[in-house]
Amino acid sequence: MDEREDFIHSEAFLRRLKHRQLKLSIACGGTFGVVLLVLPLLNYFLPDLMAARVGGFPLTWLILGVLFFPFVWIISYIFIRRSLRMEREEAQWAMEQNRKA
Repeated sequence: MDEREDFIHSEAFLRRLKHRQLKLSIACGGTFGVVLLVLPLLNYFLPDLMAARVGGFPLTWLILGVLFFPFVWIISYIFIRRSLRMEREEAQWAMEQNRKA
């Protein structure tokens, strides 16, 4: 196998893919972190709002006990979907680079 055929396993390809996936990881992790930071701040600065009852539960517990899990699933879904799309795009890019060479 010559060097052109193995471009998809090259350092340049892997470095580019890792860099894009790192940016995606930071964005998803940052979103998760912001939500984790905002919830205690809301409890501190807006205690009356967070103590309001919604469906028999205080809003804080509704957010933490019910809405938090779908939020995490959505972030995970977005991360996986975009990560797989990045891999496909990078593989396509590598094949185009291979054809040009």
